[in-house]
Amino acid sequence: MVSKTIKVSNENYLWLLRLAAEIQKQHHKPVSFDNVIGNLRENKMEKKKLSDMAGSWKMSEKEAEEIKKIMIGLRKKSTRDLLENDIYRF
Repeated sequence: MVSKTIKVSNENYLWLLRLAAEIQKQHHKPVSFDNVIGNLRENKMEKKKLSDMAGSWKMSEKEAEEIKKIMIGLRKKSTRDLLENDIYRF
């Protein structure tokens, strides 16, 4: 295998170290940066379907009601702003 030297910022280096640690925990074996980068490449190449996200965001009835109230309030405000600024001209 040919090896190359690349420069990365300290922030990216620490990020790669964290990823390597996570992968090492999953596979219970040492992991190189090459393994980490290969893993990232493979994951990026996978096509994701929208249906894969189904059920990933769950909210309570209370949260849904809060969001609904906020949306209704914003809609009323935007309508009021349009009327006050005489935007509705027919």
